[in-house]
Amino acid sequence: MAAVSRLSKLAVAVVATVAGGSIILQPSLSSNDRGTSDQALESYRNKINDPTAVVPRRSVQESALIGASSLNPLDILVIGGGATGCGVALDAVTRGLRVGLVEREDFGSGTSSRSTKLIHGGVRYVENAVFNLDYKELKLVFHALKERKQFIENAPHLCHVLPCMTPCFDWFEVVYYWIGLKMHDFVSGPCLLHLSRYYSAQQSVELFPTLATNGQGRSLKGTVVYYDGQMNDSRVNVGLACTAALAGAAVLNYAEVVGFLKEEGSDRIIGARIRDNLSGKEFDTYAKVIVNAAGPFCDSVRKMVDKEAVAVICPSCGVHVVLPDYYSPEGMGLIVPMTKDGRVVFMLPWLGRTVAGTTDSNADITMLPEPHEDEIQFILDAISGYLNVKSSLEPKPNSSENLGAANRCSLSLECMAEDAVNAAIKSGKLKPTNECVTEKLRIVGGDGWELAYFTVLAQQYLRMKKTLGGKVVPGVMDTAAARHLSQAYGVLAERVAAIAQNESLGKRLAHGYPFLEAEVAYCARHEYCESAVDFIARRSRLAFLDTHAANHALPRVIEILAAEHNWDKSRQNQELQKAKKFLETFKSSRNAQFHDGKHD
Repeated sequence: MAAVSRLSKLAVAVVATVAGGSIILQPSLSSNDRGTSDQALESYRNKINDPTAVVPRRSVQESALIGASSLNPLDILVIGGGATGCGVALDAVTRGLRVGLVEREDFGSGTSSRSTKLIHGGVRYVENAVFNLDYKELKLVFHALKERKQFIENAPHLCHVLPCMTPCFDWFEVVYYWIGLKMHDFVSGPCLLHLSRYYSAQQSVELFPTLATNGQGRSLKGTVVYYDGQMNDSRVNVGLACTAALAGAAVLNYAEVVGFLKEEGSDRIIGARIRDNLSGKEFDTYAKVIVNAAGPFCDSVRKMVDKEAVAVICPSCGVHVVLPDYYSPEGMGLIVPMTKDGRVVFMLPWLGRTVAGTTDSNADITMLPEPHEDEIQFILDAISGYLNVKSSLEPKPNSSENLGAANRCSLSLECMAEDAVNAAIKSGKLKPTNECVTEKLRIVGGDGWELAYFTVLAQQYLRMKKTLGGKVVPGVMDTAAARHLSQAYGVLAERVAAIAQNESLGKRLAHGYPFLEAEVAYCARHEYCESAVDFIARRSRLAFLDTHAANHALPRVIEILAAEHNWDKSRQNQELQKAKKFLETFKSSRNAQFHDGKHD
């Protein structure tokens, strides 16, 4: 997802789709081994899935970056640890290149943790591709279908197939959407998830009980259901970062580029000045090629190189509203393909809640965007006409803005991580040891995972819990907790369950949610979780699901992180204030709570 500029060897990455990060100061494969890509793929699979393997500590990763000198530079330095940057780094490191990645905040702290949670198969492009005979749009469909299939296959514990229902209130809509989705089925070919189909009004209500049978003076004629992908976006991002680290990468979060190093006597960039935002220490690292994958902050990075650089990012924001689970049934989404102003609105089940959205409006670029009341109301108004749930309940949504680069302004710079690495190789005359292997490379935790894996956890582990008096009492690893661990960590869930059992960290962090104390310790040790916000927002998704519950869990989260990272009282207080400030950007922390039984 980047285009490399030959002048500065700076690749501007605009659109996020994958995640991970990496650096290798010694090639992961022998320089004499120019084996096939299949051999390389097997080698990396073994490294990533080694049951004894753990990600290098953050201090080790920083030392690796510091060790990249002008005489022994990295092949590629990636700026940005979101979806795009981590995808570029993971692709590069698994080609045997020496790659570094720095992220000024946490992995996925921006757009990559605030997406729609859908893995689109390009259905929105079918209309233009077919009816307007637009080959470019058709290529987008093919590309999206391929990426969706790879996404679901390579992160099976974090991604799944989701049926999406489109309500039709006249027979023309039924025929129109049925034909359109059948065309999408046809072009999907081997990437088809399931065939789309029509359901009668009665069948539709049985599948989606809150669906209105009468709306705006019209009666429901039926629905057309197609299948798309759904994911846990930030955990995919973190998973890929850890995958890259296990493949030999040095990924470093909370490391900010504060300047670039230029070759003496020329404007050629040969490295970057990095500040560790946790310690305040600064250091230099050198690289043959630098890839700018800073998402909506790409322009600010470009302006470090050239103050006169013309902006290429057109920032836009989209609001997502998190509603109680009863708004949508588990396992079925709702798509409103055309609102009054021509926008698409969806309502999807996600982690025991319902996510509705999204809007699209111009915005300023900020790390902590806040939603506007009119955007929230637009979403509620748009879905209310299709539901038999009374809108007057005003559930006061838990909402978040998704700040990113608008496609209409960035299409000319869009390409996949593979394309970005190809461009970097050409620009820097780099020498990879093999071709791209990420198409068939599962992220950490995914290899060997099956849907029934949670039963292993439920049968073989206990949740040992400490009471307020310090007494340890056993508790069952119930189905909800076991299923959650399985779907969040894949086959590595046994490591989390072992911590819950052996270190007496089996208590839930918040009533009504499956998140366990053991996860905080695990993420601090094995997923570069460096702050309370890292955990409540991106390692778990509690902040997005329920700000009240996240607020309640904070003291215990900070207590466990303090034990893992040796924080003093001052740091713990800072973490608490920072996390509360973060939660304030979610509207529900300032208004009425849901009455859904979770906190009664």
